[in-house]
Amino acid sequence: MAIPNVTTSINDLPEAILSTIFVLISDTRTRNSLSLVCHKFLQLERATRASLTLRGNARDLFMIPQCFRSATRLDLSLLSPWGHALLSSSSYDPQLLAHHLSRAFPSVTSLTVYCRSPSVLQVLLPQWQGLRHVKLVRWHQRPQIPLGSDFSPVFEKCPSLTSLDLSEFYYWTEDLPPVLADYPATAASLTKLNLLTTSFTEGFKSDEIQEIVVACPNLTHLLIACVFDPRYIGFVGDEALLSISRNCPELALLHLVDTTSLSNPRGDANDDGYSSEDARISRAALVELFSGLPLIEELVLDVCKNVRDSGPALEVLGSKCPKLKVLKLGQFHGVCMAIGSQLDGIALCKGLESLSIKNSADLDDMGLIEIARGCGKLRKFEVVGCKNITVKGVRTLTSLLRRSLVEVGISACINLDAAASLRALEPIRDRIERLHIDCVWDSLRAGEGGDDADEGVFDFDLNEVGESQHTACVQNFFGDGEFDGMSKKKKRKYSSEASAEAGCSVMGSNGNGFWSKSWEQLRYLSLWIEVGEVLTPLPMAGLEDCPNLEEVWIQIEGDCRGKHKPTDRAFGLITLAQYPQLSKMKLDCGDTIGFALTAPSGQMDLSLWERFFLNGIGNLSLNELDYWPPQDRDVNQRSLSLPGAGLLAECITLRKLFIHGTAHEHFIMFLLRIPNLRDVQLREDYYPAPENDMSTEMRVDSCSRFEDALNSRQILD
Repeated sequence: MAIPNVTTSINDLPEAILSTIFVLISDTRTRNSLSLVCHKFLQLERATRASLTLRGNARDLFMIPQCFRSATRLDLSLLSPWGHALLSSSSYDPQLLAHHLSRAFPSVTSLTVYCRSPSVLQVLLPQWQGLRHVKLVRWHQRPQIPLGSDFSPVFEKCPSLTSLDLSEFYYWTEDLPPVLADYPATAASLTKLNLLTTSFTEGFKSDEIQEIVVACPNLTHLLIACVFDPRYIGFVGDEALLSISRNCPELALLHLVDTTSLSNPRGDANDDGYSSEDARISRAALVELFSGLPLIEELVLDVCKNVRDSGPALEVLGSKCPKLKVLKLGQFHGVCMAIGSQLDGIALCKGLESLSIKNSADLDDMGLIEIARGCGKLRKFEVVGCKNITVKGVRTLTSLLRRSLVEVGISACINLDAAASLRALEPIRDRIERLHIDCVWDSLRAGEGGDDADEGVFDFDLNEVGESQHTACVQNFFGDGEFDGMSKKKKRKYSSEASAEAGCSVMGSNGNGFWSKSWEQLRYLSLWIEVGEVLTPLPMAGLEDCPNLEEVWIQIEGDCRGKHKPTDRAFGLITLAQYPQLSKMKLDCGDTIGFALTAPSGQMDLSLWERFFLNGIGNLSLNELDYWPPQDRDVNQRSLSLPGAGLLAECITLRKLFIHGTAHEHFIMFLLRIPNLRDVQLREDYYPAPENDMSTEMRVDSCSRFEDALNSRQILD
């Protein structure tokens, strides 16, 4: 008797299992593709979608989807025309629009909305009585309203509120504390509060922080932009730090960041690493802060003013906070003294998985080695503005952490230009997944090689050399004088660790004792480059083979007004065409400052600079592009120019394009030449966003006409 040929497919799985599979898929494009397979997949995808971002025009009520009734996280901050008051941009009654949204998404517990005035919240928030998380977005200037008016509707209409995010919302710091005092029950229920507002010129003062933590004693996440500069009234010192630990002992995440760091994150690579003033933060206060936060898992202290001799306090952090996984320190000195063979300072935080050290003036190669010995679980390591570290120190650190380290950032370190940074990362070249470097080409200009330069001790199999050869190699690494000055115990310790870790790492890379030449696991690359420089030397520096690189973020920074026309015709984006999987790019020229309209004789205006930056972008096979045009701060203008629009229109593979600035209507119409482009937005997400909504760059009718033309096209997918 013949056995029938029965084919089993995924459709034969029980619906409960299929639903679980769909829940585990987070990528939006993948979910959309699955929904096209069959009606069953479509229903399952819609029923399991938990997060949704709307980007349509608020005037088109009929386009609000009705099938995502299980969505709990709803983002309305990107509705077009972007930045306009949500309920006033529609020809319909605001209450009607709010009612439509609540009927379409009845399960919402998390809401993000662009809020130019409190009236938006007065209408929207009552539609969802169970809201637990609210994020407000506003880059426009604060309207002339009474103190606290922006936040009163939130605390009044959302009695179940547990999380409030104001990181992209411009307001006055004095707006928040009175509202917390007026609604004590809601304030006490808050567990997450994000006040790391990037548009602040002056952050929260010491007394305001104390009022906030007293009103919100149950916080587990607290992020605050504040002022540590003792020259300012209300600067944050010991009293504010101690108030945080005493009132919020359950904190698992704490970020205290000086506003100077938010406005100028890179700093000057040529200074000595010490600020002109010392922070008024004592070692005793740090010890008490760390001792009072036993549940802390993520800690950021970016002070921007000197915190000296911090090592002993960091030892307390390692002993009193066993759950600590993420640590970022800014302007802390003496974090690891590396005296003798015993671990000290930050090296005793043995549970760390992510460590960022910024502007530590006395951190040197020996300190890096101590950190690598003590923090053996590090997956992410970042150094910014550390002047005394060199290729040898970073190279040894990456050798010792080869089994765990997958993400590295090196920025504003004077001894580590692009080529040197990449040489230092050779031990993990085949493992690293995310990377940031500065595109500084000093060593290439000086004729110093890339991969062939001998910058370390671990370029051979240490298991096959004798003791005398090994000692000679370690001497070569540390330098004769430094190695000879070590104690016998310390010599043996470094020698044995170097042999064990680096030797097996080398042999494990490709089996022949040489480092792999391919960055085969690299998925994300971040680059900083000064205006006037070119990207062309990047492959020559050591990044020629990145077969799986998917995303690049390029930040171009500097003042064009003192520079003449570049000798090169193009910035060099065509160089990136050699990476076959590259599909996403963020090109940030927002910190490139120049003349918007006219320039003095012999200098270029921003339109010519924009042509220089974008030349060659059409040769890349990009699916997504975020672009920040250069700006003229004197007239608060960040606008896409005619050459910029024409060059962007050459990116024929684009599907998603976000321009973080303004554009004239006839310029953005060039983008209709891109055949499969389906998601375009103009965002003025910088402070202060332009207020004149009736200009030819910003008016609602211009945006609407472009959207109508974009949506009327036939796109295959």
